[in-house]
Amino acid sequence: MSNQIKLGNTERSYNLVPGWAKLPADLDFGYTHGIVVDQEDNVYVFHTGKPSIFKFNQDGQFLGAWGEEFEGGAHGFYLNKEQDGEYLYVTDTSRCNIVKMDLSGNHLLTLETPDRADIYNEELKFVPTDVAVSANGDIYVADGYGQSWIHQYTAAGEYIRSWGGKGTECGQLNCPHGISIDTRQGEEEVYVADRGNHRIQVFTLQGDFKRVIMDDLDMPCSFYFQGDEVYIPDLDSRITIFDKNDRLICHLGEDQQAYKQTGWPNLPKSYYRDNKFSSPHGICVDSQGSVYVAEWIVDGRVTKLSRS
Repeated sequence: MSNQIKLGNTERSYNLVPGWAKLPADLDFGYTHGIVVDQEDNVYVFHTGKPSIFKFNQDGQFLGAWGEEFEGGAHGFYLNKEQDGEYLYVTDTSRCNIVKMDLSGNHLLTLETPDRADIYNEELKFVPTDVAVSANGDIYVADGYGQSWIHQYTAAGEYIRSWGGKGTECGQLNCPHGISIDTRQGEEEVYVADRGNHRIQVFTLQGDFKRVIMDDLDMPCSFYFQGDEVYIPDLDSRITIFDKNDRLICHLGEDQQAYKQTGWPNLPKSYYRDNKFSSPHGICVDSQGSVYVAEWIVDGRVTKLSRS
């Protein structure tokens, strides 16, 4: 197996699984923005093509597709385990809404522009990029491509509060692209990928600022928490893995030239290499520790890495 492609370092290494996603001949990826895994280790990819949700098993065999209604706007993608099952939460940057679905694609809840005339109007749009859910069911929405606010709702979709606003000070945000709830410190904390400020900000569930993380990050897009670790797609061409204390374990597939190329992220196919990332946007980890990466590229790119 000496010809296997490896990524990582002496602290953590992975083997590339070549050609993992096996698409039917009549289907293609659009921009592959989000990727999640369920309790059975099935993997779902959220992309801007039609239909917008593709389901695979862990070997990459295609299991089904749905979500035609998200064509062009498919973006944030979150799978939440709740008392009565698993649910998908998505954000749509074209329709400017958030939808909760079951794993068959049935819509259960839709959130539109918050009723905040002091933030939104005809010119100042709400364009949500990611969503997270706390243990009590509260829904947190990141308005990453709109006005850089975080909005909190009850599980039923009732508005609670907002915080943030555009800026560079602690508590202010510039493209809060990703949002997740972290429990590694023994209490729930809201992690926000403050991508435009090249940092992560951490808040209480009520939106009070706690701390900022800046080391070993470039343009963090989102998060996936697995055990004591957090996996972060840095849009500027690498995956970052932090330990429980948000210290670096390793970068995967780093390419410091990709994002500097003219035309990035849609580079010539001859540029891409199996062991390097160009524009990581979404990430998840299955029960075996395998990592799945979705990249922001016009015709999609999904990579599986198995622990070595």
